[in-house]
Amino acid sequence: MSNSQNKRTVVVGIFVFLGLAFLLGGVLMIGNLHETFKRKSKLTAQFDNVNGLQVGSNVWFSGVRVGTVSSIKFYGKRKVRVVLKVDEKVLPKVRKDAFVKLSTDGLIGNKILVIYGGSEEVPPMVDGDTLGVEKTFTSEDMINTLQENNNNVLAITTDFKNISANLLNGKGTAGKLLKDEAMYTHLNAASLSLQQAAAKAEQLVGSLNTFSQGLHKKGTLGHELTNDTLVFAALKSTVVQLQELTDTANVMINDLKVAGRNPKSSLGILLYDEETGAHLKQTIQTLDSAMLKLDDGLAAAQHSIFLRRYFKDKKKK
Repeated sequence: MSNSQNKRTVVVGIFVFLGLAFLLGGVLMIGNLHETFKRKSKLTAQFDNVNGLQVGSNVWFSGVRVGTVSSIKFYGKRKVRVVLKVDEKVLPKVRKDAFVKLSTDGLIGNKILVIYGGSEEVPPMVDGDTLGVEKTFTSEDMINTLQENNNNVLAITTDFKNISANLLNGKGTAGKLLKDEAMYTHLNAASLSLQQAAAKAEQLVGSLNTFSQGLHKKGTLGHELTNDTLVFAALKSTVVQLQELTDTANVMINDLKVAGRNPKSSLGILLYDEETGAHLKQTIQTLDSAMLKLDDGLAAAQHSIFLRRYFKDKKKK
């Protein structure tokens, strides 16, 4: 009896031991407690707002979970210092210019930290280094942004409402265009005037086109003026002669002005000497009197007995 009872006790003990072993293995596999036995390195990061991050939250790098958050403490006045425990084997792959940011595990999952970025030229991080932090938008920031956008949309809607009311009431330029028939008539007349001006401009362009085509047609004046070197030379010579005549006339006028300003010149004496002017006037009067007397003498001679026949013969001839 005692031997069978001992055997039964041993079998039960073996089954209990195997059950506990399987239970411990399952717990280790499900809870990833085997990670506890790996060697860890510490990295730090300073956040303005951890937004619900907790101790034990996972740390991800390139899509792989590489560690957890070991502590969260306040630092300075408003900063929060987060210490990360990262697998020592992964640390050489994280560069000193890498960043860390807050993220979520899924759409509405727990908060996690994601390490990203870094250049191959920069040396890797060592135990105790500090990661750069990227500022992320929290749900509160998104709500504030949406609220501000709603206020802007409300203001824009109010402005459109006022504009539409002014349009319906005929206020402003656009409202007058919609309501004032006189303004519409005036704009219609202006549009017709612009159309007429455009038509005249088109005619003018057509005339210029015809004229330009005539310049290439032989035998026309325009073609001769633009292509015949002889005609061009003659015109150039004429212009030069006209310029010379103009220069000569200018010199003559200047000489007359200078002579007129000089009281000792003949022209100056005629213009400024009163005695000479009076004498010249008297001479002209004397000549007029002599001419009258000469006319009277010729008339008397025509009626004289001795010369009457001569004048009659001359008149007949």
